[in-house]
Amino acid sequence: MRIASFNINGVKARLPRLLEWLEERRPAIACLQEIKSQNDSFPAADFEKVGYHVATHGQKGFNGVALLVDGQAPENVTRGLPGDPEDVQARFIEADVNGLHIVNLYLPNGNPQPGPKFDYKLAWMERLRHRMKELLESEQPVVVVGDFNVIPEDKDVWSVKAMEKDALMQPESRDAYRRLLNDGWTDAIDTLNPRGGVWTFWDYQAGAWQRDHGFRIDHLLLSPECADRLEAAGVDKEYRGREKASDHAPVWVELRN
Repeated sequence: MRIASFNINGVKARLPRLLEWLEERRPAIACLQEIKSQNDSFPAADFEKVGYHVATHGQKGFNGVALLVDGQAPENVTRGLPGDPEDVQARFIEADVNGLHIVNLYLPNGNPQPGPKFDYKLAWMERLRHRMKELLESEQPVVVVGDFNVIPEDKDVWSVKAMEKDALMQPESRDAYRRLLNDGWTDAIDTLNPRGGVWTFWDYQAGAWQRDHGFRIDHLLLSPECADRLEAAGVDKEYRGREKASDHAPVWVELRN
């Protein structure tokens, strides 16, 4: 079973590229971030035509996450990360799909730092850790995917110096991500690429794509019950080079049935 994550950077702007990817790669579950669309204006019919059922947690103009499931509807869909009833940003959705519990998230960027946006990022990560601990304790197969907006280690960025002041690789961000892993989660791409050098994002500016100046911020985390089923994981890098592409490439993990 292939589970994929794709920060699409505007579902309407990238719709042809997204449908192209779905038809060519056909993941069983596709988790989208930064859809930048409200629920009622999300182009669900376009995905239903090619066999995908849709669940969204949208927001006008920015943020927003969606689940696309091949051939069946996701069940027990929950929208919003628990822990702060005043947080209205659409960044989190979870559901049961074909014996798996799927979590799809778009973690706050945190820039500029220091400041309130960075504080929000760290508080959000602490709430996420609490929810992920609950899921670990349930002892069910869980996959947590999305744009984490964290560069975990120096090996995950083309230039440490270029990004050293960015919220994505501050010690506090990295420590919060490391605490998630230490609780018992497996980073699928890192496990299969221990030397690093795998990018998932290339900025639109300064010829980053053409120069391969990227970094890894899109992650696929597996509970122990899923880690035992890990077969492969990777990045569909070529889709970043297509016309009107997102600045992220899709990432995916294959689990044995």
